Amino acid sequence: MKPTLVLAICCASIVIAVMDISIVTVALPSIRHDLGASTEGLQWTIDAYTLVLAGFLVLAGSTADRFGRKRVFLTGLAVFGVGSLLCSVAPGIGWLIAARAVQAVGGTMLNPVALAIVVTTFPAPAERARAIGVFGSMSGLALALGPILGGLLVDSLGWRAVFWVNVPIIAVAIVATAAFVPESRAARARRFDPVGQVLVVLVLGCVVATIIEARRSPVVLGLLLVAGLAAFALLRYEPRRADPLLELRLFRSVPFTGAIAMALFSLCGFGAFLFLTTQYLQDVRGLPALGAGLCLLPVGVLVLLLSRRTGRLVGTRGPRLPLVVAGVALALGGAASVWLGPATPLPLVLAVSLLFGV
Repeated sequence: MKPTLVLAICCASIVIAVMDISIVTVALPSIRHDLGASTEGLQWTIDAYTLVLAGFLVLAGSTADRFGRKRVFLTGLAVFGVGSLLCSVAPGIGWLIAARAVQAVGGTMLNPVALAIVVTTFPAPAERARAIGVFGSMSGLALALGPILGGLLVDSLGWRAVFWVNVPIIAVAIVATAAFVPESRAARARRFDPVGQVLVVLVLGCVVATIIEARRSPVVLGLLLVAGLAAFALLRYEPRRADPLLELRLFRSVPFTGAIAMALFSLCGFGAFLFLTTQYLQDVRGLPALGAGLCLLPVGVLVLLLSRRTGRLVGTRGPRLPLVVAGVALALGGAASVWLGPATPLPLVLAVSLLFGV
């Protein structure tokens, strides 16, 4: 019973961490109206969360290996809860963006650490494989529930509810973690790489800021210069480390580099779809937040249904067919989105969502 309970606690953490990416997209039009936010402000509301997640994910994992996974996991839950509470009372868009960054700091301590806890809780290979499968499927469930729950909360209680709904869930998770999750550490913890960490944050932050602030050319040139210098320094410094933050040697593998590139571009396309579609459905078509969430339901449902089947297909026939199908679906979805307008029949809009779901 206890391993199952530990798995449930870890699954709850991944659901709220992933859901906070999709649930907020449905609230963006309401946030714009209430706080007078610009398009750039809305972009930062999303990207402040994902940028901090990307920048500090590896550091959070190595910190948990060194100081204890349960301890770091509890800290992540507490920080995520505080960040959610701050988001719910933010008086302006700048405060909301800062609170989202705080929330993401907690999120970095949830995703990798929860998976490590699951792996150590289920030592038998077969049980571990099933547990990891359940844990991974929670991301699809979170994507499916996020827009619907977000729409329901925004329509009934306002956009602030999408943040404070996390607080009671976090409180229960903290109590359950303290009572049932065992402490564990890695046999050998990697050494910290503070210089590499700073350089990674500079590269990611400046590249994202360049995209968001593209209309402000003097600022963009400065950001590009900093990103280029930081990337150059990263390439020179990391290979000299015994325990680098980024194992650049992995990129000598063509399949690995290709997989990273495909993941990068597909997630960029998927993120742009979520960001723009919720605003199109509400601001252009005039749908309520719940209606917009229901229109995005096919995406999450397909992710949930197809992920496990795709895993079996990869195991028996290799990754080529699923990758080709995914690439074609994303390309068709992007091309079809160009033609969406105020009078486009809703079934066609849902068909585009199906393509992105595939």
